[in-house]
Amino acid sequence: MTDYALAVDLGGTKVEAALVDAQGSVLAESRHRRPTGASSTSPQLETAVTEAVRDALAALPADATLLGAGIGSAGPIAGTTGNVSPLNLAAWRDYPLGDLVAQQVPGLPVTLRMDGICIALAEVWLGAAQGESNVMGMIVSTGVGGGLILGDRVIAGPTGNAGHIGHVAVTGHDALCACGARGCLEAVASGPRTVTWAREHGFAGETGEQLAEAARAGDRTARDAIERSATAVGRAIASAGALVDLDVVAIGGGFSHVSDDYIDLVQAAVRAHSDFGFVTKTRVVASGLSGEGPLIGAAALVHRADLLG
Repeated sequence: MTDYALAVDLGGTKVEAALVDAQGSVLAESRHRRPTGASSTSPQLETAVTEAVRDALAALPADATLLGAGIGSAGPIAGTTGNVSPLNLAAWRDYPLGDLVAQQVPGLPVTLRMDGICIALAEVWLGAAQGESNVMGMIVSTGVGGGLILGDRVIAGPTGNAGHIGHVAVTGHDALCACGARGCLEAVASGPRTVTWAREHGFAGETGEQLAEAARAGDRTARDAIERSATAVGRAIASAGALVDLDVVAIGGGFSHVSDDYIDLVQAAVRAHSDFGFVTKTRVVASGLSGEGPLIGAAALVHRADLLG
């Protein structure tokens, strides 16, 4: 008999659900996704989540046990209530996502945390930060998210949003963020904002994939845009390291793959930040879990609840 967790990952462009066992293996036939998007209405988002969860649960083997559900959501979230207000999904403000998923798994526990925390959990459990005690997990994608594990314990804060590095201001930038502040890392370094900056400087493409292709082909503007994003991420990491003394930062998310050396560029920016060794010692690594990281991290909310405190 195998114990599974239902893992749900909600982001700005898609929601994904799957069954994950206690060793962190994703049951391939259970993995399903639906589109989300900034223009989605609340009923559309509800349908997307419900369908992805329903299809994932349909793959539960007859002799298996479902232990509960773990949800990683783009932030902000509202403490441990299961309510979410993802910045890139305007239709949901203080929406009870935990309750929506709970309807599909009656009688079982449902735990929701910010997606950055889930990435940190996944990397410490099975990924590139195994054996480390002071870790930040990061997502660089439609938005920029983060989560902290310090002294082997998840640091969520009273609202659940501790570690949300996407809304730390980056020196030298004044771009208006959707959160209302200026100079936020997300407003500078996310995939969509990086493409926007490139277009303002002559790039003719419209997507991160096209930006990556253009940079590989020698387009100087595309390359400058990628370096600008990575440098901003590195500076934010260095500032975070100065505050909480990080050992490792593991970065995942689609835009972190925009160039083969993106992680190297981030690391270089960290090392160039200051003369403080406790800041520049922070190692920056790519997620060791590829596209499964967010799901494994959501499942860790069930299988590795010991880390939650």
